[in-house]
Amino acid sequence: MLPYLDMQEAEAALGRELSFAEKLWFNYSAKKHDYFLHFHNFIFLLFFYSSIPLPYLLAELIRSKKMIMYKIQPKVKRSFSDMFNCYKKVMQVFLLVAGPLQIIAFSNIKMIGIRTSLPLPSKWEMFWQILVYFIVEDYFNYWIHRWLHTKWGYEKIHHVHHEYTAPFGFAAPYAHWAEILILGLPSFLGPAFVPGHIVTYWLWFILRQIESIETHSGYEFPWSPSRYIPFYGGSEFHDYHHYVGGHSQSNFASVFTYCDYIYRTDKHHFLALGLLTIIPLPYVLAELKDYINYWIHRWLHTKWGYEKIHHVHHEYGAPIEFAAPYAHWAEILILGTPTFLGPVLFLLWIALRQIEALETHNW
Repeated sequence: MLPYLDMQEAEAALGRELSFAEKLWFNYSAKKHDYFLHFHNFIFLLFFYSSIPLPYLLAELIRSKKMIMYKIQPKVKRSFSDMFNCYKKVMQVFLLVAGPLQIIAFSNIKMIGIRTSLPLPSKWEMFWQILVYFIVEDYFNYWIHRWLHTKWGYEKIHHVHHEYTAPFGFAAPYAHWAEILILGLPSFLGPAFVPGHIVTYWLWFILRQIESIETHSGYEFPWSPSRYIPFYGGSEFHDYHHYVGGHSQSNFASVFTYCDYIYRTDKHHFLALGLLTIIPLPYVLAELKDYINYWIHRWLHTKWGYEKIHHVHHEYGAPIEFAAPYAHWAEILILGTPTFLGPVLFLLWIALRQIEALETHNW
């Protein structure tokens, strides 16, 4: 509830005319209690959980050739009843756990400084605050997720979430009620560290839910805007974690990949440690090959690159082992180049290291 009788009083208090967005906010929130505004979060939770997975549900039911080529585990088929049963179970947990949590959390939200007043935050203020929220949540979520993969944590709690080894959109929040509570805590830490406006608070939880649904969608679309976010894990990254199941000890992060890289719990780290340590190649050079390959692969998915070259490799919508190198001859040459960069750069690194050693010992 805003402490102004009318819009003119609000403009007098701010010393300027209200923006269009602020006028909308005044008209909507001026007479509404802060508790009601806070409870919007639960309404948004139900709405976006019920709507965002629908395109993925249609893609799964229609299973057209154009869509199935983007499915990470194409051999797995989900029926409508299977997905709807998951939806009903999640909604039940939301109503029995998330709803009451919203009711009792109001005093804490007020205490940490989430405001409903004017002025509204600028776009940049919202951007940086939400970025902080994502980073904070991702870091603490990583460590809680690792704990949930201990013997006790998995058997008592986390095994429910892993009932689906090939996840789909509606399965994103499918979990034990205790996991909903535990993994929900990091989402509040960012706003506690960097309090903002309740509009930012709403947007943060909406974006986090959309991201979680995309991560569990089971599809990796090349046109997704999230692919341009640095260090973003995405659906393929997390799908691997579900595919391995309860024995998985990698790909724990909820949003970004930096924690898995730093703490060596990324699947690529296991490949590097298991295979590449037998040759004198620093790990950073092994990652360089992967990095260059990534950008070449993205170029191959441009209109020209796909039609002229990369379409050959995608003739198998459901790949098999012998199809791993099945590709246009030009693709074999282009994607083969990064593989040779590691050894070449290693020799360069040895030479530069020797020069540096001679220079530092030149009295």
